Formats: sequence, structure tokens, C-alpha cells
Amino acid sequence: MLAIGRGLMLNPRLLMMNEPSIGLAPLLVKEVYAKVTEIQKLGMAVLLVDQNVALTLGCIDRGYVIENGRVVISGSASELKGNPAVKEAYLGI
Repeated sequence: MLAIGRGLMLNPRLLMMNEPSIGLAPLLVKEVYAKVTEIQKLGMAVLLVDQNVALTLGCIDRGYVIENGRVVISGSASELKGNPAVKEAYLGI
């Protein structure tokens, strides 16, 4: 939360976050993602890189799956949630 606050202090147009949930307790992870959603609703663009696909898909407009440095799948959150390859490889479905 402190890192997010520091990033917001200069009122940027884009907030970039790498693995904001790493090392946090599950309750705090949900809170961080709720704050990311709030930040987006205020009109700020957010670039979020995270391996927690299930939570990430809940708060994004558009996503990209990158493997070995290449974009292999892209689309809206609903498109990615419905994509069989994403379901199998990243959501365990």
C-alpha cells in the first residue's frame, strides 16, 4: 500500500505495478486489488504485471499473456476468462 501511495503522490497519468500481491497475506491481496480497481475508476491508467491471473482478470479492461517475451494471447478480461488456453494454463480449469 505504501508503494502504491508513493506512486500516486505525483498524480501520474499511468501507474505501473509489478507483482503488487507478492508476499502479502490473502486478505491484503484482495485489498490491494480493490484499490487498483478504485484507481482505475478515477480515470488513471494502470499497467499491472502479475502472475495471480484469477485476481488480475477481475480488475482489468484488457490483458496480454506473455510467454518467453512474446504476446501469445490478448483480449478483454471476459475474452481471456473464456479462452480455453488461458483456463487450462493459468486458471487451472
